[in-house]
Amino acid sequence: MPGDRLTDEDRQQIAAGLAEGLAFAEIGRRLGRPASTVMREVSRNGGPDGYRAHQAQEATRNRARRTRKPQAQPRPMGDSSHGRDPRAVQDLTESFATLLEQQGMPKMAARVLACLYVADSGTLTAADLVQRLRVSPASISQTVGFLEQQGLIKREREPGGRREHYVVDDELWVRSTQAALTMNDTLVVASQRAAEILGPTTPAGARFDVAAEFLQLVSTTMHQMMDQWNDTQTARTSDLQP
Repeated sequence: MPGDRLTDEDRQQIAAGLAEGLAFAEIGRRLGRPASTVMREVSRNGGPDGYRAHQAQEATRNRARRTRKPQAQPRPMGDSSHGRDPRAVQDLTESFATLLEQQGMPKMAARVLACLYVADSGTLTAADLVQRLRVSPASISQTVGFLEQQGLIKREREPGGRREHYVVDDELWVRSTQAALTMNDTLVVASQRAAEILGPTTPAGARFDVAAEFLQLVSTTMHQMMDQWNDTQTARTSDLQP
């Protein structure tokens, strides 16, 4: 199959076809290209009466030279505080975002969450995120709404100010796990009910029955884990008190 761009030989054949009085469709058939491609080529290079193959080829080269290639955006640098290597911090941020994305999180949400999580303060404004991620404010606004809905970040407003800060804290994964546990408990109940309605001896009912058994085991384990974590945090708080 021919490439998208016409070659010098293609243009020679177009000129010969026009000289023979052939229609665009016939010229295109001989070239193995759509008639619309031939028509655009001829129209932009002098028309049927003024088309010259060598002039069309030169004009195409000139247009290509005038077309400026978009400059690659400079790679945003990472945090250089505390003597850190900013490149290493940036690589960490990107790799962590990729990991979150591989876990099913939308790409922009993963980038925003990684950027916040790597920041020592755990808080950034919309302007900070726009500058660091080089995306539009609208993209940040939409993404922040998603992350807030998932319980992964919080909004805080400066005292007496108008700017909002988006915040992650040490409880991020605790809240995320609790949300997953709540959903898992809901699935247990739904699966048990489905098994009852369909009948545990039917193939579909048995499928839901097995699912309910497994999900119940997951819920039990996760509840025990959360209880253990809460006990650990309570003990840690008691140790810090005078």
